[in-house]
Amino acid sequence: MELAVYKHNGEETGRSVSLSDEIFAIEPNDHAIYLAVKQYMANQRQGTHKAKERNEISGSTRKIKKQKGTGGARAGSIKSPVFRGGGRVFGPKPRDYSFKLNKKVKNLARKSALAYKIKDNSLTILENVEFDAPKTKNFISLLAGLSLDNKKTLLVLPENNKNVYLSSRNLPKAKVVTVDDVNTYQVLDADNLVLCEGALSKLETLLSK
Repeated sequence: MELAVYKHNGEETGRSVSLSDEIFAIEPNDHAIYLAVKQYMANQRQGTHKAKERNEISGSTRKIKKQKGTGGARAGSIKSPVFRGGGRVFGPKPRDYSFKLNKKVKNLARKSALAYKIKDNSLTILENVEFDAPKTKNFISLLAGLSLDNKKTLLVLPENNKNVYLSSRNLPKAKVVTVDDVNTYQVLDADNLVLCEGALSKLETLLSK
């Protein structure tokens, strides 16, 4: 599979790159994508929610009325969950929601997400990006040249580039990541995936392991 390489202004460079069929032309596995996205979303949860149980409530522990003869149900401490202001029964406690996912499943999910981008014609190969200084207008010009200024865009760099990252940070529909950090959720969440030419070979090496 061949894709043209574009310049920053949106014009073709006259060169093309060959995409690996083992990565970009596979039959997408929806269940692997589901598991990868589920893991990503679970890892975003802080898990700091907490409710006080009866042993953590401030209040007297004396028996509030005699056991028998009142005509009502027997009751002990005012901290009982049946009373207003009492402790909560089986309330939430701080916990870790993250879970382990097999490396092969994660790679299959990323391959499947990339395959969907190819099917949707939502993958663009861009020559390597370098900015002299962090300027948002430079990144806006880059997106405008590729006709992506009104689309949610994920730009994948071969390595960390502070100027490019800072130039995109103020744009709500643009996100910049390195090839080592790209995940299934980010690929699927973007309307268009832009791969720098140098990132493509690294991505294929990463996913072929």
